[in-house]
Amino acid sequence: MELVLPEQLHALAERAPFPLYAVGGAVRDALAGLPATDDIDLCAPADADAFSRLAADCGLEVNGVYRNTGTVNLTAGGAKIEFTSFRSDFYRGDGHAPARVTFTDDMQTDARRRDFRCNAVYCDLKTGEICDPLNGRADIAARRLTATREPVQVFSEDGLRLLRLARLSAQLGFSPDGETLAGARASAKQIDTITAERIFAELQLILHADEKYGVRYAHYEGLKLLDAIGVLERILPELTAGRGLAQRADFHAYDVLEHSLRACRYADPRVRLSALLHDVGKPAAYAATGKYHGHDAVGEPIGRAVLQRLKAPKKTTETVCRMIALHMFDLDGKVREGKVRAFLVKNADVYELLCLVKQADFSGCKVDLSPCPTLKKWEEIRKKMVREGVPFTLKELAVKGDDLASFLPARRIGEVLNTLLLRCAQGALPNRRDALLREAARMAEEER
Repeated sequence: MELVLPEQLHALAERAPFPLYAVGGAVRDALAGLPATDDIDLCAPADADAFSRLAADCGLEVNGVYRNTGTVNLTAGGAKIEFTSFRSDFYRGDGHAPARVTFTDDMQTDARRRDFRCNAVYCDLKTGEICDPLNGRADIAARRLTATREPVQVFSEDGLRLLRLARLSAQLGFSPDGETLAGARASAKQIDTITAERIFAELQLILHADEKYGVRYAHYEGLKLLDAIGVLERILPELTAGRGLAQRADFHAYDVLEHSLRACRYADPRVRLSALLHDVGKPAAYAATGKYHGHDAVGEPIGRAVLQRLKAPKKTTETVCRMIALHMFDLDGKVREGKVRAFLVKNADVYELLCLVKQADFSGCKVDLSPCPTLKKWEEIRKKMVREGVPFTLKELAVKGDDLASFLPARRIGEVLNTLLLRCAQGALPNRRDALLREAARMAEEER
């Protein structure tokens, strides 16, 4: 095992009057032969003040000392380090943080407070000895996730562990054992005690789980595990409402929920949240009319409500909702070129993202990874527009607002510029200053 740590930590271990251990992900990943992480957890049978003084003396940057939990946050060589004293935790079951902490000198007690056995393997930084009080090495070798104690107790203490189970399983390619899986399922309601911000942060990590260690389609497997333990329906009920809703067999091999999950599976990392929610309006549209027609328009406010509930960043919310609203345009590739040209200009700022969502949607229908036919059409039209010198943004338009100020009221300038932009897009006007000024003057004259 090669445990790669900043040199300051080895010096710290040499000077410490107590044994100092690395624990958690750094040790687990080293034993599993995975790349080293920049997040390092340390622990020791020592209090936070003693450790922080020693760390500062050894040249580490101490960023925070939390005596109630025995925690010290540090940085060394660009790595983020968290130290905790050996302890046991007591939870009320109504949140993420322990309600009470009891310090101990016993490693087994410290190990049992952790979530999974693979995260409870310790490495003595002075001697290199591996200490494995709960047989976590066997789980790492078997690529298995097993709770450190009775699983219902582990998950009931901290509902965030339900999301961690899905994330770690996805990132590592580890599978929960049957007892841990059953315990997670029995404890699914505990996710309701976790704040929206923490849920969204973990969901984002799951959506990018394949990027951690390169496990293919890890994000899809993480979502499937969330669904299997009953957590997905508690955090995204609008999505799981698509379970069992059949779709046209000539287009779709899956029900609405599985199609959404599969679209996310094949999506570029930049649009996975959009791909996951792109059809979020289908259950509501079907309930109202017995059809899926118009689910893009129905889905936009539903997606907005979902993301606002999860406290997603405003920019993320706006982008995802726009993808939901736009993803059905020219589905069959029969929209005439003039309308497509106008659409491409109106949505030039999100064209690349929309193409990625359209491709994910197409691929998720019947596991077809070939290029989406509609996108091939769009790209041919876009390239034609580029050759023609068509402006895609107001910045590229040959006239500016100041050019129109002498004959248009200020309130009308923006509207006229956008009209000129669209007429250029559709080939009705060349992007030349003289032609654009004449057209703007004509529009102004018509209003008089």
